[in-house]
Amino acid sequence: MKSAMKQVWIVVSTCLVLSMSIGSFTAFGLEISGKAALLMDSQSGRVLYEYNSTEKLPIASITKLMTLIIILEAVERGELSLADVVSTSPFAASKRGSRVWLETGEQLPLKEMLYAIAVGSANDAAVAVAEFAAGSEGEFVTLMNQKAHELGLMDTTYANSTGLPTQENETQVMTALDVAKLARYALTVPRMMEFVSTYEYTMRADSTKIPVLWNSNKLLRRYQGVDGLKTGFTTEAGYCMAATAERQDLRLIAVVLGSKTDGERESDIRALLDYGFRKYHNYSVLRKDTTSGEIICITGQPYKMDVILAEDLCVTVERGKENEIATIVEINKNVTAPIKRGAAIGSITALFEDEVLGRAPLTAAQDVEKANLLTLMLRMTHSMIEAVF
Repeated sequence: MKSAMKQVWIVVSTCLVLSMSIGSFTAFGLEISGKAALLMDSQSGRVLYEYNSTEKLPIASITKLMTLIIILEAVERGELSLADVVSTSPFAASKRGSRVWLETGEQLPLKEMLYAIAVGSANDAAVAVAEFAAGSEGEFVTLMNQKAHELGLMDTTYANSTGLPTQENETQVMTALDVAKLARYALTVPRMMEFVSTYEYTMRADSTKIPVLWNSNKLLRRYQGVDGLKTGFTTEAGYCMAATAERQDLRLIAVVLGSKTDGERESDIRALLDYGFRKYHNYSVLRKDTTSGEIICITGQPYKMDVILAEDLCVTVERGKENEIATIVEINKNVTAPIKRGAAIGSITALFEDEVLGRAPLTAAQDVEKANLLTLMLRMTHSMIEAVF
């Protein structure tokens, strides 16, 4: 009997292994066909679902998300302007794959080049702006890798600004987790969403009007709430995507790497987002101006003051688990007068099963003036009397 049961278990185990190795991965009601996937809460950075999310994989044109970040941050710092004219080098014009057919010497505004990258995933434009910003694509790649390090993307290596296949001795990889982290950061970059949410764009609008670009992220038109970010495809990487969507103040980031077809990539992203919006929601723990404690200021007048929330404390939580959220208040006890209304005093943290869901600052509810000498002496006398009795 035991021998028969053992044989059955071996057969079942073998079937499970085979089904995972040659088919799609199924967990939590999700069926994922790609090599790796991840769903993240944009607000907190919490991972809500993951599959093979720490394997280093090629990511094709998702690479261009970092290219856009480097350029747009330079624009924000005033080092570049969207009105700058970018000239096309022979090297940039030679790039194949997705492109806008830039000719050697052709000049276009930086803004138009960025639309070519974000909407048309143009390799020639990506190289042109890299050379314009850093002098060469190689120097620009150095900036890309430095930024990856700053963001804590320790499993990320860039070799070019496009995502095109690299030389044999070069490596260009990310993990699904790193892609999600990069996408989360990209959402904070000024003007980023202006570019990555665009579905259609006409190049050379003042002359040939060629080409008309259509975003490969078809979910911009097909899925409620999707408003970015970037797709990618090469034979080596397969079909990849980092997408973001927002519904009822809940923003999610979904990543899929290594899907076999465009249809499977879209299906995987849909499955991740459906799962996230079905299972989680944005929940208001405490509202702005809610009193969350008091603080004693020995040198102040008044002696005590309320501490209030400076902003709403809203978190992403699983539906039905709202009552299990705990809060921890941390108040700076070493404050001295004078204190202005709205001054930072501490913070309040929302936790679920010891995992941080969110945090909001606490501030002074009123002005506190510095107490005069007589008041300070009376308080000292009162404290001494209490200590004796």
